[in-house]
Amino acid sequence: MKQITIPEPWLSFLREIDESANEPIEFHCLGGFAIAVLYGLERTTSDVDVISVTPRQTIPQLVEVAGKGSALHRKYGVYLDVVGVATVPENYEERLTQVCADEFQKIRLFALDAYDIALAKIERNIQRDRDDIKHLAKVTPFDIEILKSIYENELRIYLGNPEREDLTLKLWIEAIEETRAK
Repeated sequence: MKQITIPEPWLSFLREIDESANEPIEFHCLGGFAIAVLYGLERTTSDVDVISVTPRQTIPQLVEVAGKGSALHRKYGVYLDVVGVATVPENYEERLTQVCADEFQKIRLFALDAYDIALAKIERNIQRDRDDIKHLAKVTPFDIEILKSIYENELRIYLGNPEREDLTLKLWIEAIEETRAK
């Protein structure tokens, strides 16, 4: 398994969150930060999107210390974004990857895998999301059948407009296949 490193300014930012924590805290990360750290995405992102924080009662303190507009945000130009609304595959936790286990004393970072990150973006489907999917298709052994299976079995039932997302998935699969053909 390849060595995962967290680039600056995120590393220093996360170290300060770790130092300020009063107890062990677990984060489940997704979005641009997770794609950058695990899959080498070079696009800049100013937030660390987090779908789950355990224990939940630490969220208000985390937002105060590291959220948008906080002193850490002003210092590093990045912030912690506890995502309130995101639809992710039901069993995503089974596929999490721990990020830099030895780097921090109190915080534990986990990132969603490529399929779950991709599928978490399906409802929004903006250009940045489509670009992220193409990047994942280039740098991972993205298996279309696994993507479809997770979508059908773990996500589709929870979507607000599944017919629209069916079409989005079809378009994304075409884009993945096109990306691979280049």
